[in-house]
Amino acid sequence: MSNSKIIKVYKELTKDQKARGVIFSSTLSVNKTEGKDGVMHEIVEGQPDEGVQRARLLDDSFFNDSHFNYNVVRR
Repeated sequence: MSNSKIIKVYKELTKDQKARGVIFSSTLSVNKTEGKDGVMHEIVEGQPDEGVQRARLLDDSFFNDSHFNYNVVRR
């Protein structure tokens, strides 16, 4: 078992995400970019418990030692 930790990569929201009302996204990925290998979660403005969900998505420590290397965060 390795001792690898998830690395956060911060990026701007995409134009598409902004158009859809997304205010935050988090993608667990093998690469520094979101791809087919990733698992994405988005928070839309007005969604219940926005702050709680954002905090949970930022706490990626559960995925340390997993096959994911990065948490690509868009805000």
